[in-house]
Amino acid sequence: MMRDAVFLPLTMEAAGSCGSGLRNKAEAANRAAAECWTEMVGDCDTTSRRTLILTLHDLSEATAGTVQYRRVAEAEALIDEAVREGDGEEFAEALVGYDLAVATVLSRLRSQSA
Repeated sequence: MMRDAVFLPLTMEAAGSCGSGLRNKAEAANRAAAECWTEMVGDCDTTSRRTLILTLHDLSEATAGTVQYRRVAEAEALIDEAVREGDGEEFAEALVGYDLAVATVLSRLRSQSA
């Protein structure tokens, strides 16, 4: 059985016990990152490469007003730059930073609501 690729593992884990709206945003961002990576590797210029940042931004908005928001926004900008340049290594590094920043916020939000 083939499993879906997880490009935002920490975020997916942290969003697992959040509300369905947030979980849906995390799942959409993970899918968009996987599609973008595939297109970057294949040197394709398709819609999902150009719209990844919009999907990530939907998830990033959930961190607005938190101390970590600046980190999330900076990581999001690095991902956008890497995608525009077609730099796979930079994309992977930026995605790791984004994943950690968003997961940190989601974990804190979850612990505050418990």
